[in-house]
Amino acid sequence: MGAWDLLLAGLVVLLGLCGVLLPGVPGSWLVWAGVLWWALKDPRPLAWAVLVGATIVLLLSRAVRWTLPPRRLRGDDATGRVMAYAGAGAFLGFVLLPVLGAIPGFVGGIYLAERLRLGRHGEARAALRTVMRSGGSSVLTELFPCLLITGAWLGAVLAG
Repeated sequence: MGAWDLLLAGLVVLLGLCGVLLPGVPGSWLVWAGVLWWALKDPRPLAWAVLVGATIVLLLSRAVRWTLPPRRLRGDDATGRVMAYAGAGAFLGFVLLPVLGAIPGFVGGIYLAERLRLGRHGEARAALRTVMRSGGSSVLTELFPCLLITGAWLGAVLAG
């Protein structure tokens, strides 16, 4: 696989990760498409194993999302800034405390954004609960598997 193909596949995966945080963008499917593109261009057993694993993880995450109550983030509950903080927190948590750190990082990012906006601990906690109830849990159940897939993809690229 050439460097340009690898770079473009990585950009599609990165776009998918950012797309998870934006409403209306099929972020998880973009992450999967980036891994698919990489596996088609680099047909090694490891690449196909990562693709199969990514497919299974995404299907399981879809099943979990369908069991959650159908709620959507509204503009007043979660602004783009809150989702940016949540995404950055999830990414930092995923890197600092591998895999499981994404969950407290996501929640911590929302809390930090609300604390900066509202100024008080109690109000920020209440806003955090509101955001998580109104759809933040759905975003988290889509972002976490995408981070897992991205980590597996990066590990396979660096190993190969």
